Amino acid sequence: MFERFTKAARGVVKGAAEHAERSGAEAVTAEHLLLALLDREGTRAAGVLGRICPAERRPALVAALADARRRAGLSRADSEALAGLGIDVDAIVARVEAAHGAGALSGRRRLSGRRPFSREAKSVLENSLRVALARKDREIGDEHLLLALTTAGGVVAETLADHGVTYAAVDAALAARSAL
Repeated sequence: MFERFTKAARGVVKGAAEHAERSGAEAVTAEHLLLALLDREGTRAAGVLGRICPAERRPALVAALADARRRAGLSRADSEALAGLGIDVDAIVARVEAAHGAGALSGRRRLSGRRPFSREAKSVLENSLRVALARKDREIGDEHLLLALTTAGGVVAETLADHGVTYAAVDAALAARSAL
């Protein structure tokens, strides 16, 4: 599959691995793929992200990802569902952090060496192929990775949607770019 990746898409995968390594994560996740996409300049996905989620709004997006990481990866919907059962996730996080330090639930440890890709990240990579095939594209570009992230479910897709980055918005922006 990786032979179909464009230079830009390969750059995202490499950047995701670098993000995982810098943060001490055990594995490369969908969050790392998104962070690597946000780092890119001059690519199709970078252009689309620039239109939908301009640079001045990106710190809020990154902060939302960090907040979810602090909650052990629970999405807002997960937290709301638990609240409906009488479980206050924020209170639990606060107690755990009081006992074990800030970020104790984030799953970050200082490791050295290569990181494997999480099941979620592998799914995004596989779905990027499906997206490319559905769009009748011969190669998998970083725009296909972005589209796959919007449909992945979970924290990353929720955070993207909260910032206006949905499959429909990305698809429309790509169509507008192609029409130019």
